[in-house]
Amino acid sequence: MTVTVEIATEVTPRLVQAFARLIPQLSKSSPPPTEAELAEMVAAGSTDVLVASDGDDVLGALTLVVFRIPTGVRAWIEDVVVDDAARGRGVGEALNQFALSVARSKGAKTVDLTSRPSREAANRLYQRLGFVARETNVYRYSLEG
Repeated sequence: MTVTVEIATEVTPRLVQAFARLIPQLSKSSPPPTEAELAEMVAAGSTDVLVASDGDDVLGALTLVVFRIPTGVRAWIEDVVVDDAARGRGVGEALNQFALSVARSKGAKTVDLTSRPSREAANRLYQRLGFVARETNVYRYSLEG
């Protein structure tokens, strides 16, 4: 299987349907993005929506956010999801390698991501790609409710 990764430049019915299928596999508590929300992401200058496909089907997606802070350009990989039916076929690796290349081309000094410990295969992939666990505390403040 040949996996192609590209940056989404427009929101098509195929992309909306793919996110409707993929996001429930990533999160039980978050609804898939609407067409308008996907359009906002695709149009945002700091956000790249990466999509992996085999030519026919969307197999996975990843969001790359690149931004400048006082100490340099940084990048975050968020919401990596590979369709259950395509797992173990190199889709996650292709998405992440492409994201690293895009981040490098935009001048990022580092690329961060988080992954639940229970996602053992994903964590093995990140380590194999060269990501290193950091000695840090990750905090979250909820602005909802």
